[in-house]
Amino acid sequence: MNPPSGIARPSGRPRWLTTLFLADMWERFSFFGMQAIMILFAVAPAEEGGLNLPHSTAVALYGAYVGLIFVLSMPGGWLGDRFLGEHRATLYGGVVIALGHYLMMVLARPTAYLGLVTIAVGTGLLKPNMLALLGRFYGPDESNRREAALVVFYIGIQISALLAPLVTGFLGERMNWHLGFGAAGLGMTFGVIQYAVGSRRFGTIGRAPAHPASRAELRTVVSRIAVAAAVVGVLLTGAVLTGHFAITHGIALVGLVTLTAPFVYFAVLRRRARLSQDETRRLSAFRWVLLSVALFWMFVIQAGSTLSLFAQRHTAREVGGFLVPASWFQAAIPLFILLAAPVVAWLLMRGGGRVSVVDKIAFGHLLAAAGFGVISVAAVLAAGGETVSPLWLLFVLLTLACGEVILGPTVMSATVDLAPSAFAGRTMALYWMFAGVGGGLGSMLGRLVSAGDPQPVYFLALALLALLTATGFVVARRRLAAAMSSGSPDAALTKSSAAMTGSGPASSPS
Repeated sequence: MNPPSGIARPSGRPRWLTTLFLADMWERFSFFGMQAIMILFAVAPAEEGGLNLPHSTAVALYGAYVGLIFVLSMPGGWLGDRFLGEHRATLYGGVVIALGHYLMMVLARPTAYLGLVTIAVGTGLLKPNMLALLGRFYGPDESNRREAALVVFYIGIQISALLAPLVTGFLGERMNWHLGFGAAGLGMTFGVIQYAVGSRRFGTIGRAPAHPASRAELRTVVSRIAVAAAVVGVLLTGAVLTGHFAITHGIALVGLVTLTAPFVYFAVLRRRARLSQDETRRLSAFRWVLLSVALFWMFVIQAGSTLSLFAQRHTAREVGGFLVPASWFQAAIPLFILLAAPVVAWLLMRGGGRVSVVDKIAFGHLLAAAGFGVISVAAVLAAGGETVSPLWLLFVLLTLACGEVILGPTVMSATVDLAPSAFAGRTMALYWMFAGVGGGLGSMLGRLVSAGDPQPVYFLALALLALLTATGFVVARRRLAAAMSSGSPDAALTKSSAAMTGSGPASSPS
């Protein structure tokens, strides 16, 4: 990821790092601000400015939106690498995100849906290219400095995730939903402006694509996009003209794409790559790691959908006469992550190599199981119409945060270690795409949610699924560890990933 020879390095490293840091921080502010109020806006009555969607449709819409962001990181990364260059891809992505937020301000349902798609497209373009651009400022012998920069980015992400729900949640719930979206858009606008000004110090880094596509490749891509757009356009127009169009159709289509595209892409990479016997064995283990990614992020995105609805409808939120906005609970996970990350890092360092990758994956899902098991009990208590203590909800958010700190960086590190060298540069895209599978699964499960029901069975089912996943990894512990390593099973079990820079929704292209 270091600059090619002949490309001038910019002067004043703290300045360019500040530029990238602030751009990422404002982008995350806009994303988490939007995420905090999206599900509440979707179920709000039309007279209050909401979409007045059924709870099941709103949860499905949220899952499809998150999944689409993850999946679009692949074409977004391709555009930056082969056509635009990381700098322009990052800048254009920020502009598109801001436009999407401003579309959400318009008091019309079609523009709200268009705004969601626009934000997803912009995020898919910006996130992979900003990280790639950051890497180009460091040489191959500067991995420690690069990791330090990523830690700084991670802290900025959590600060944004902590503050954004407080701002947009208050504006959206107490004043007007569209003011909340406008605040998110304003934050992204600040980020774009300071990036455009500060990027003048980047020199030529990121200005040109690293691996420019040939004209033939570009023609092929453009033609395929045109055909796909034409097909979707014809189907959409026909549905609208015949009166058969419903938002559930669009949600189902996006859910289908997010569920199938990662598996198709994985199969294509595997078929085209020339793999050794050892790489084939590790690739088999890699599939299970990716499956753990999909399942865990399916659990995590519940925080912005079903758990947010639980906060609004079934949680006692009045403190000293002040009714705490339901969206403010979205600030709990980043707060818990900031508090838990140093503790978890210290425990893992004390554990040394005794804690394996498989152990961490299992423990992350076990934490999710504990959290959803507890909230299912709270849902039973709330089934009679009573509100329950916010401590119930905070507990499940705490378990998800701790699980993210443990499992997220572990799986990211394992992704890099396990992927064959034939497509090592695309391993992180696979990671995010399978996180998108979690969004697609969350969208499908959202259809089980009904209005007014605190969902005890739904939460219990999630707890059992997480427990089953953890049990499966424990049972297959030795076999998976052996497949992940070139050594013996006993040696493989001692392998540990030390990266603790964070991942998941708080630092995802979501």
